[in-house]
Amino acid sequence: MNLIYSKIKDILDLIVFKHSIFALPFLFTSMIVASKIVNDSTWFGFKALILGVICAVSARNFAMAFNRFVDEDIDKPNPRCKDRPNISGKIGKFSIIAFIIANALIFILSSYFINALAFYLSFPILFVLAIYSLFKRFSSLAHLVLGFCLGLAPIAGSVVVMGEIHIYSVILCLGVMFWTAGFDLLYSLQDMEYDRSAGLHSIPAKFGLNATLFISAFCHLLAVLFWLLFVWVAPLGYIALCGVIISGVILLSEHFIVRKNFAKIDKAFFTLNGYLSMVFFIFIWVDLLWK
Repeated sequence: MNLIYSKIKDILDLIVFKHSIFALPFLFTSMIVASKIVNDSTWFGFKALILGVICAVSARNFAMAFNRFVDEDIDKPNPRCKDRPNISGKIGKFSIIAFIIANALIFILSSYFINALAFYLSFPILFVLAIYSLFKRFSSLAHLVLGFCLGLAPIAGSVVVMGEIHIYSVILCLGVMFWTAGFDLLYSLQDMEYDRSAGLHSIPAKFGLNATLFISAFCHLLAVLFWLLFVWVAPLGYIALCGVIISGVILLSEHFIVRKNFAKIDKAFFTLNGYLSMVFFIFIWVDLLWK
């Protein structure tokens, strides 16, 4: 029993499962908006809920495990990565490959049972999720690619419930993309010197601290603007608008914390962004219930 518990813990550490909180609320946000449009109700049914969650979790598992697998050569010399299970030797390469394949198959199979569009999109989505891990080896746009990967969650929500890609989901996708890119830029400041020495194309490594802080803030400004556009297009009301404003204040706090004390980057990265995604979902949900 202890061995099984240990292996499960190693797998959860490998994929940093707690970070699932970033994308899932935006998936649910999109699903309740789609359900309101189609059914005039925020409840989209147990089938959509179960299959949507399975797809989201398996897609993220695939992406994180693939990232850990292909990045092993650049993660090993990085002191910040020494405790990762694949670097420390707790999880072997064969196990990671099996985990990657299993989650890819689960994602494709779950998509098949949702609808035809979900199934057809499952293959290019897996490709996009995988290519992020390779992108940072040749382009500084990797931060935006990562953002787009998380931004696929709102599009997935529209596809699951409506069987189509609605315009509101595309706008919400762009908001999530710039939000993610913004906080990933701050997080990447921890590896700025290492990325330079390893020849990796991160924005901090290429442009330095001050430029990174500015670009991150600009990304978050764009995120808030796209979220405001989403509220208008959905269409949503004043409660949703308040949710976007509070999300903007959280982002402002994040930048204040990082600029004041770089040692608190982890707090700004996980805690505040986790709160933001939950706050965003709750305010949208309450807004829809109020109507």
